[in-house]
Amino acid sequence: MERENFIKSIFGTGALLSIPFSCNSVDEFNGEIADISRKCKGNMIGFKTLPIEKVRVGLIGIGNRGKTLIQMFDFLLENKKAEIVALCDLDKKNIDFALNHLKGKQSLVPKNYVDGSNDWKNLVEMEDIDLLLIATPWEWHTKMAIYGMEKGKHVASEVPIAYTLEDCIRLVETAERTQRHCIMIENCCYNSEELWIMNMIQEGVFGKLTHAECAYNHDLRALLLHETYYKDQWRIKHHVERNGNFYPTHGIGPVSLYMDIGRGDTFKYLTSMSSVEQSLSAAVAKTASDFPKIKCGDVNTSLIKTENGKTIMLQFDVHTGRPYSRINQLVGTKAVHEGYPSRLYIDDDDLQFWGHKWLDKEDYLTFSKRYEHPMITKLKKVSQSFKQGHGGMDFIMIYRLISCLNQGVPLDINVYDSVMWSAITPLSELSASLDSKPIVFPDFTAGKWKEKRESEIMREI
Repeated sequence: MERENFIKSIFGTGALLSIPFSCNSVDEFNGEIADISRKCKGNMIGFKTLPIEKVRVGLIGIGNRGKTLIQMFDFLLENKKAEIVALCDLDKKNIDFALNHLKGKQSLVPKNYVDGSNDWKNLVEMEDIDLLLIATPWEWHTKMAIYGMEKGKHVASEVPIAYTLEDCIRLVETAERTQRHCIMIENCCYNSEELWIMNMIQEGVFGKLTHAECAYNHDLRALLLHETYYKDQWRIKHHVERNGNFYPTHGIGPVSLYMDIGRGDTFKYLTSMSSVEQSLSAAVAKTASDFPKIKCGDVNTSLIKTENGKTIMLQFDVHTGRPYSRINQLVGTKAVHEGYPSRLYIDDDDLQFWGHKWLDKEDYLTFSKRYEHPMITKLKKVSQSFKQGHGGMDFIMIYRLISCLNQGVPLDINVYDSVMWSAITPLSELSASLDSKPIVFPDFTAGKWKEKRESEIMREI
C-alpha cells in the first residue's frame, strides 16, 4: 500500500491505477505511461488566435515572484500593449504593493480579489480578461490553469506548470479542447547567454549536437527554512514528502530548444537517481524548525535519451552550499559551450589537436558580439526595463508573450513544451524509487514532434 500511495501521488488518483505496484514491473509501468497520452491530438502546435491589440491581464499571486512579474509590464503598459485589469492575493499588503506600482503607469485601477483562498475563481470569471498570469505555489498551477482555460482565458503559469502526469495530460486535453494558449513562462529560455547559444546553433557554429548538461543548483536552505519567504514554508514540504527533481525547467527548457525537442526530436526515456540526504536536514537541526526527516536526496541526477540519439544530463540540488549554476553545457561536432562562467571552445577542423583550450577573452568576445541574438539587440534599445528581473530575461519573457498575443502569432513555448519539461519531475521520482530503472516519456504531441520546424524563439517579432 505504501507503493500504491506513492504511485498515486506521482500520477494522480484518476490515472494509471492499474499499474502493478512491484519494483520488478518497470515494463508494465512503461507500457502504461506510453498509453496515457493516447487522447492527445497535437493540434496546439502552431496554434494562434486573432491579434489582441491590448492584452488585458489578470494576475494571481503577488508574492516574491508576482512582485517581479508585475514590474516587467512597465514598458508594455506605457506603450498600450497590455493592461493589468485584476489582481488576486491572500495578503492585502501584496495587493497594495501592486496598486502602488501601477499608479501613473495605466489609467485603469485593477479590481482586487483578496477574500480567501478561492477568491481567485471570481477573478478568472471576469469577462474582460484575455490572459491569466499565475504566480502561486506549485500545487495551484494546474488547477488555476485548467479553470482559466475553461473560462475562455489564455493562461501563462510560473514553473512548474504541473508535477503529476495526470495533471500534464489534463492540461493538454483542456488546451486542445478549449483552443486556448497554455504556456509555462520559463524565463531562462530568454537569458542572453542561452539566446546567444541558440543563435550560434542556427548559424551552424556547433555543427551537429550530441549532448548537453544542465541543472538547477542553487543553495536554497536559508529560504526553504525562512518562516515567511515561502508562505507557510510550502516549498520545503515537498522535500519532506518527495524524492526526485522538483525543479527541472530552468535547465531543461533552454536545452530542449537547443535540441529541437518537439520540433524534430523528443525525449525517449529517463533514468534518475538521488544521493543520500545530508545538507538540508543538518540545516534544519540548526534551527527551531519542526520538520520530520527530509526525504529528498541532496543531489538528484537524471539522464535523458532522445529519439534521435542525443543525451542530456540534468541535475537538481537546492540543499548543498555551492555557487549557483545551471551548467549550460552544450556539445556539438564543431564547438562546445560550458556556463558558469560562460566559456566557448571551437574545434580544430584540421585535427592538429593544438587547441584543447577555451577561447581567450578576445576571441570569446568576437563570437559573443557576432552571434548576439537579434532579440537582445532590439530590446537593449527599446526599454530601460531590460536589466530588470534576473538580469533582463524576465522582461524579455513577458515582452515576447504579450507581443505574440498582440500580433496573433504562435507563442514561443507551447503547452506540449510546458508539460514535457514538467513531466520530468514525476518520471524522476518514479525512476529513483525503482533503483534508477529507465522510464519512457509519454508523447504529448500525438507524433507531431516528428515534423521539423524552426524554434519559435528565433523569430523576429
